[in-house]
Amino acid sequence: MRVGAWSGSAIFALMWIHVFSVDKSNFKTCDQSSFCKRNRALQPGQSLYDVLPESISIEETSCRMDVVNKRTGAVLGAEIFALQGNMFRLKIDEKNPIRPRYKVTGSLVGEPAQQKCQVQRTSDGLEITSSTSRALVTLSPFRIEFLTNNEIAAVFNSRGLFNFEPFQVRQSPPGYLERMWYPFQTALDSMLCLFRSSSVAVEPARVEEVSESQVGGETSTFDTQSGQSVETSREATPTPTPDETKQVEQPDTWEESFKGHMDSRPYGPSSIGMDISFPGVEHVYGIPEHADSFALKTTTGGEPYRLFNLDVFEYELRNPMALYGSIPLMLAHNWSKTVAIFWHNAAETWIDIASATANKSMLGKLMSYFKSGEEVPQVDTHWMSESGIVDVFVLLGPQPRDVFKQYSTLTGTTPIPPLFSIAYHQCRWNYNDEPDVENVDSGFDNYDIPYDVLWLDIEHTDGKKYLTWDLAKFPNPEAMQNKLAVKGRKMVTIVDPHIKRESGYHVHEEADANNYYIKKADGSLAYEGWCWPGTSSWVDFADPAIRKWWAESLAFDKYKGSTPNLFIWNDMNEPSVFNGPEVSVHKDTRHYGDWENRDLHNIYGMFVHQATSEGLVLRSAQKERSFVLSRAFFAGSQRFGAVWTGDNAAGWDHLQVSIPMILSIGVAGLPFVGADIGGFFKNPDADLLVRWYQVGAFYPFMRAHAHLDTRRREPWLFEADKMALIRDAIRTRYELLPLWYTAFYEHYQSGMPVARPLWVEFPRDRNTYAVEDQFMLGGSLLIRPVLEQYATSVQLYLPGNNAVWYDVKDYTTYAGAKRYTVDAPLGKIPVFQRGGTIVSRKMRIRRSSAAMANDPYTLIVALDAQGAAKGQLYVDDGHSLDYLSGAYLLREFKYSGGVLTASTAQTSGNYTTKSWLEKVVVVGLPNTPKTVKITSSTGTQDLLFTYTSSQHVLTIRKPGVNIALDFTISIS
Repeated sequence: MRVGAWSGSAIFALMWIHVFSVDKSNFKTCDQSSFCKRNRALQPGQSLYDVLPESISIEETSCRMDVVNKRTGAVLGAEIFALQGNMFRLKIDEKNPIRPRYKVTGSLVGEPAQQKCQVQRTSDGLEITSSTSRALVTLSPFRIEFLTNNEIAAVFNSRGLFNFEPFQVRQSPPGYLERMWYPFQTALDSMLCLFRSSSVAVEPARVEEVSESQVGGETSTFDTQSGQSVETSREATPTPTPDETKQVEQPDTWEESFKGHMDSRPYGPSSIGMDISFPGVEHVYGIPEHADSFALKTTTGGEPYRLFNLDVFEYELRNPMALYGSIPLMLAHNWSKTVAIFWHNAAETWIDIASATANKSMLGKLMSYFKSGEEVPQVDTHWMSESGIVDVFVLLGPQPRDVFKQYSTLTGTTPIPPLFSIAYHQCRWNYNDEPDVENVDSGFDNYDIPYDVLWLDIEHTDGKKYLTWDLAKFPNPEAMQNKLAVKGRKMVTIVDPHIKRESGYHVHEEADANNYYIKKADGSLAYEGWCWPGTSSWVDFADPAIRKWWAESLAFDKYKGSTPNLFIWNDMNEPSVFNGPEVSVHKDTRHYGDWENRDLHNIYGMFVHQATSEGLVLRSAQKERSFVLSRAFFAGSQRFGAVWTGDNAAGWDHLQVSIPMILSIGVAGLPFVGADIGGFFKNPDADLLVRWYQVGAFYPFMRAHAHLDTRRREPWLFEADKMALIRDAIRTRYELLPLWYTAFYEHYQSGMPVARPLWVEFPRDRNTYAVEDQFMLGGSLLIRPVLEQYATSVQLYLPGNNAVWYDVKDYTTYAGAKRYTVDAPLGKIPVFQRGGTIVSRKMRIRRSSAAMANDPYTLIVALDAQGAAKGQLYVDDGHSLDYLSGAYLLREFKYSGGVLTASTAQTSGNYTTKSWLEKVVVVGLPNTPKTVKITSSTGTQDLLFTYTSSQHVLTIRKPGVNIALDFTISIS
């Protein structure tokens, strides 16, 4: 969210107040969210839910059963599916609801393939076996244990916190004032927005966290506060009386108010909750987006992590409060396994996390990984969503790569992005006019700094009307774009989902006439609120037909002034509503299918992203790749483009938190992510900006961006020495574009993150589990950026027993599984290449990535302790969708026994390139070679080389072979 000029001084004053930091009182705590407060108040103990034995139905790939609430008598239908790829799926819904409950659509790439399983009845339940995994269902009380390789991976409802609130019918009709309330709600909200005072946050209810298991006739609980085990008897739950089966009506059953905004609930509360425990685990990750540590923290005594897409500007750090995106995927990792939980729900969700100690009697094989007498750690989590059904995927790994592959089969991967989009982007709110654009573009050329994309923010439009231009400032938008295109550069314009309600504006006229807007709570009229243009309405992107209309609206003849070199940025798509509750849309507004916003809130931004991305492909007649940046996201957003971490600030603390934020989003399946270099708010000093560019050169998405009220910060506006360091950082990005492109190909194929936490590559190295100031680019490079002011050295950990690492600048050798302090003056980015890898670079840096398309490659061969190395290189045309039809190269390089071989990794690809091999650098070669020869289809010839004995580096010059050809280079 930005803060700037506004129609009306009072509104401007209201918005301006919030420029300098987030006003937390505008956003709910758990105690102010009634469903979170109710679920969190539940005490661990014996579950109220049992499986009805007579209801069990066994099928080839699944098992169905009825689950009854022993207190209320409410009956639920539960299904457990075995899925291909070592996964299970649990679904729980009302058995006979008074109306259907929302089931998320659009997140999955399709209905997951099921796997045949065997189901056996046991003395207390069911055993469902599929390949190397099992699900053990206890009937009374209801509980499920999921195992992989005979090791318990996750336990559902072991603490008895499962809760399911069925829809209700209101017995007494609302009074006259309630019936008349809604027509005046918007006007009253507007007045209250101007005059309301800050509310006092109430401390959340304290909940004792326990780990529970059943031993014989007793219940064993562990009190995490006292550290004492407590034994309590398992008494049978009495049969409920008729009066007890009625749900107690609370004051907030049918309506809930927050800061003057009323939320109506015509079917009463409908929340769901489930406790899920991970025995043997100390660290869990994921559930972005939060400005917090990478390894998630315990929430005992504080706020739960919240997933609810919101516009939070200059957000507070080290805080579990909700931000712009939500991916309800949590990974649990330890020495023996990696597993994950995908909570497939798009409603507001809160997650409590607590550290506990597992009950050893139920752990089986897991105990072999711990010493005798050693306490077995456990992470307990409690998931609470406002509506929808329980739909949970259990990804049983058992290795990190397996989990990423499993999740990608469910929600998809990022298609290979256009090459320009992984290069450097220059953005600001706002580049003022065409002369400003031309001057900035020329500045990069004058100072020999490469860049690929120049961005225009909201001020380029005609009165904040998207898909238009302010023709006074941008009279020739097509010519402006074409001037950039001549240099191989692109432009991006902002297009938000709020539409100005102005007669004659073509987007509004079409949307209004065809009922394409989100509706008010009664479903009659378009919902209205405030955003950048003033009074606005929001397109209902939940409707597939409306998404198609939006996609078609991006055609060249409809988006006047656009060209094939123009791409799009979706901002404010949480959605942001300036005068709405929590700066967002009212939850009781109506979407396609008569679903409330509360049901699908978190997926709305993804639908905007999807429609825009599909529109860019459509305008090219399905020939060109799209690029769309989105602020809001959900599970599945990775299929439609990139995201960023939102409105950060120029501070060392924001620089530091950018890495765990990017890693968290990356392990949750969305690899194309970055943070605003330099910080969106405030003004970075030169040293901070240099260090931020050095980090940003290793963000998967590299963009500098700044607020309207900040000083201009194009690189050449700083001192010459600082500008040179910024240029070096950007050039580093361009050198490594082949590696970045290959890493994105690997993600596309396997779901692996592009920027990776260390434990993904070194899953058995316990020293990596909590590291968040270092990360990997693919599997080859380790980056430990400088994140502290005035620092001239860094402490780091290089993982891997028997691993070898090389400083990429001077090839200094380091042994793995050790900690080091290394020098890092202002001009140095501490980066290390992993021994055993081969990295492709392009050393001839030009003005844009397109200008480098046919340039030669350099191979950096870093030998491991056995004197071997391997790597891959992916090549295609960088922009079209032809790679989907096989127009690409995947080259594989291997070095062993003094021979480097290049071959085709996959025979299905075929692509012609002019790029050739200019240089090979072999690092870690112990002795001076006598000869170096290359053999290819053109014959065998000697090559020139030099050897630096002090560094053990061999440099082979001009092999001269086309990179698409097979060859061998022999060193003797």
